[in-house]
Amino acid sequence: MAGRDRWFASLTRSTDRLYQTVGQTVGTVPPTGLVLLSIGSTQLGAAIAKSLFAELGPAGTVFLRVGLAALVLLLLWRPRFSGYERSSYGVAILYGLVLAGMNLAFYAAIARIPLGIAVTLEFTGPLGVAIASSRRLLDLLWVGLAAVGIVLLTPAVGTELDFLGMALALLAGSLWAAYILLSARVGHAFPGGTGLTLALLVGAIALCPLGILDAGTALLDPRLLVAGFGVALLSSVVTYSLEIEALRHLSTRVFGVLMSLEPAIAAIVGFVILGEMLGERDIMAILLVTMASVGATRFGHEALTRP
Repeated sequence: MAGRDRWFASLTRSTDRLYQTVGQTVGTVPPTGLVLLSIGSTQLGAAIAKSLFAELGPAGTVFLRVGLAALVLLLLWRPRFSGYERSSYGVAILYGLVLAGMNLAFYAAIARIPLGIAVTLEFTGPLGVAIASSRRLLDLLWVGLAAVGIVLLTPAVGTELDFLGMALALLAGSLWAAYILLSARVGHAFPGGTGLTLALLVGAIALCPLGILDAGTALLDPRLLVAGFGVALLSSVVTYSLEIEALRHLSTRVFGVLMSLEPAIAAIVGFVILGEMLGERDIMAILLVTMASVGATRFGHEALTRP
């Protein structure tokens, strides 16, 4: 028990130091740079997660990420979970299940297809939300660009991408769209980071059986726990911190345009970190979906938001 208490106290101190470091960093970087850093952090976390699949599997890795992210946010925000309406808890539970499903589908996708392609397909979810909020004829152009990009990636036109991997990435995108729609309701129901922390706890509980089944005793390996902790920090804590600070100084429209660069940045990270090569058709598809995302956000009413 004493050893566990010392470990928990050490984790608390390390988390607080990291948060202070991030806070000091954001004061020296312009808002646009913070958004780009957040995208890089997210994709670096995804690349590290993919490198863990051989030992933990996608479900084991996502369980570690969500569970450790929930623990870190509990330590940082120390939220109060009592005293809210029953309907608010229902929304938070649904939010957590969507978050868990989205991340599980995405990790299962990148186990089968390159990171840049998976992020490109996943982006169709928030892109659809951004387009659905507008009634302009110009939106047909963004739909067309995204559709051509997706068609270029399908096996029907000669690519060798895994069909199930593509379907899982599109499923992750659909759940990302649901996540965006639920975010506003959770934000109104709970103050600060309470709703997100509660959702992560729900997601971790939901993922626990699958994570244990996929990873088994590897979840107890200290080396893999440290790596999973790094993924949780990069993909959740650091990302959220940078984006919250950026949104203090940027309009949601500018923020959304910058976020639209994520598929391209994911492709670069996949190439540099994982050695994933993309063909000309793949690169063209990424560019088309990125252009569609930029256009929909720039001329629409909704910004793309982070899962």
